Amino acid sequence: MRIHGNRQLKTLPGLTTRPTTARVREALFQIWQRDIINCTWLDICAGNGTMSTEALCRGAKLVVGIDNSPLACEIIRENWQKVIKPGQDFRILRGNVEKILPTLTGQKFERIYFDPPYQSQLYQPVISAIAQYQLLTPTGELAVEHDPQRPDICVPGLEIYRKKIYGKSAISFYLPVEFKQ
Repeated sequence: MRIHGNRQLKTLPGLTTRPTTARVREALFQIWQRDIINCTWLDICAGNGTMSTEALCRGAKLVVGIDNSPLACEIIRENWQKVIKPGQDFRILRGNVEKILPTLTGQKFERIYFDPPYQSQLYQPVISAIAQYQLLTPTGELAVEHDPQRPDICVPGLEIYRKKIYGKSAISFYLPVEFKQ
């Protein structure tokens, strides 16, 4: 897999993860292009860490990744170490995302990317936890990748303001309600 700057990334073997397609990745970074430099980025269900690696390559100052797989976390670390520059930092948190999110209380992220397995039951609890623990900055955004047929997830404190469909993938963008544009 290749990312910004034609960098080659290490990936998990087999079908352990469903990597975000290049089309979806490029579309997301086109939408967020002006907001990546010096941002704080949270990658939930990080997989190979491709989205966060892209964010680091584009100038994010802090990237935090969460994944349950020890092998995925090892690959993420290897990929991020290849691209990290002075002034940037990263952390990898391994474990159950529903248990890890409360430990992030008090931290704020300008951009959160959430891409669980499409058939998982994580959507509602994780989006609710992001709102409950106020993990977004007041002007932050959450992008949730999902199957286009999945019904919208509505939670108090966050509101969908944009939805884009890219073939068999969709991204719903959320803003904190009080800062809706």
